[in-house]
Amino acid sequence: MPDPAAHDAVARDAAETESVFAHPVVRPDATAAYGEHPDQVIDFYAPRGDRDHDRVPLVVILHGGAWRAPYDRAHVTPFAAFLARRGYAVANVEYRRGPGTEEPGGERAAAAGAQGGGPVAGRWPETFDDIAAAMDALPALAADALPQADARRTVVTGHSAGGHLALWAAARHVLPPGSPWRLDGPPPLRGVVALAPIADLVRAAELGVCGGAIHQLLGGEEEFKQRKEHADPAALLPTGIATAVVQGRTDLTVPYEVAEAFVDAAARAGEMVGLTLLEEVGHFPLIDPAADACAVVAEEIAQLAW
Repeated sequence: MPDPAAHDAVARDAAETESVFAHPVVRPDATAAYGEHPDQVIDFYAPRGDRDHDRVPLVVILHGGAWRAPYDRAHVTPFAAFLARRGYAVANVEYRRGPGTEEPGGERAAAAGAQGGGPVAGRWPETFDDIAAAMDALPALAADALPQADARRTVVTGHSAGGHLALWAAARHVLPPGSPWRLDGPPPLRGVVALAPIADLVRAAELGVCGGAIHQLLGGEEEFKQRKEHADPAALLPTGIATAVVQGRTDLTVPYEVAEAFVDAAARAGEMVGLTLLEEVGHFPLIDPAADACAVVAEEIAQLAW
């Protein structure tokens, strides 16, 4: 017999997905490039409403979409506008994702599609090149685009694959020696709020998250073993950066077990990571301004930003 609970979870997930993608795209107040590729851009949203401060925290958004090309920053623009209405300066970062068939490397994407895998996830090393370059360029770009932004109070948030990248961006100072992305010291962040993040790549690969996206991002077994030490947030601990994870317990896209594995890895490394598990919440309400879960996210950001 069909499982009623499973049916309800699938129906809920479909409704949540429809809701988040029903919002119209919100145009930014300014856009700046941090590189020459068309995807190397950052959209900026100025804070709205009455503000008691001349300078406001800067929230950096790294969007999700399994590091795949069809999913760009457009779907998180309502979330960016939501945060701007709450008084934040907001930077919505684009970055290179898996190639389409019209791009270099597109044969790989076509082959994956022919095998039922769909678009290829991520680019190695370009996806990581871009996040590092964007974060390094942000203080200067934000100063020009949003004079209200206080880069000393920067919080990075990311959803799903973007949550993975947000955690990674906060861990660059603990990358292995010789890594091209390694920083000499901790990045100047108030903290990270990771939303349903693909935070433990080993656990996510075991669970088959996003249709094999983790191995598409990092490569086969041998490449995966070598690269995960440079790419897996669960292997880059402790960071010393305040970190909070918000996760829906009924998430069918990135199961909560992935977040729990990351939090457990942090504890073993001697670091405390806050985990907020939201009951009866799936993957997308965390970035849906119409959902109560989005208000929870805003509160987590406020705890670090102010």
